[in-house]
Amino acid sequence: MEEYYLYFKSLHLIFIVTWFAGLFYIPRLFVYQIEAHQEQEPAKSILLKQLQLMTRRLWYIISWPSAVLATLFAICLIYINPSIIEAQWMQVKLGFVMLLFIYHIKTHFIFKELENNIVKWTSNGMRLYNEGATLILFAVIFLVILKSAINWIYGVVGIFLLAAILMILFKIYKRYRELYE
Repeated sequence: MEEYYLYFKSLHLIFIVTWFAGLFYIPRLFVYQIEAHQEQEPAKSILLKQLQLMTRRLWYIISWPSAVLATLFAICLIYINPSIIEAQWMQVKLGFVMLLFIYHIKTHFIFKELENNIVKWTSNGMRLYNEGATLILFAVIFLVILKSAINWIYGVVGIFLLAAILMILFKIYKRYRELYE
């Protein structure tokens, strides 16, 4: 079984990439759906029908299968090398994986609400929500590459600082546009 370890690892990474692709794109489709609810008929109905179809396909054909397959191949990797669970960085990583599953399930609830035309989010709130998967991805990548329970924190703190700076610049730009339009 050990000779297949790198194959399982490759498949695990491939499905992590496709899972995150779905998690990055679906909130963007949610933003469009939220904004489509503010349109007048018939544009509203036409947009919602198309966006809900795109969202449904992304969620059930890419995101969910990728989450399941990434998890399955991760279990295979742990089965082949069970001692990896003892590494401190892996325990922290598994904590972030749990956060990722929580994010995924929350996204599923938002998906179901929007599918039933229940809008509880603003488009800006959804744009902010979209950054959750990004932060988890950065934390896990730094953790896996650095394999240190301390050094990954510097990378994640840097990402939070960058995100804060970008949000401030976004607000400044938004005010500037409002003043000069």
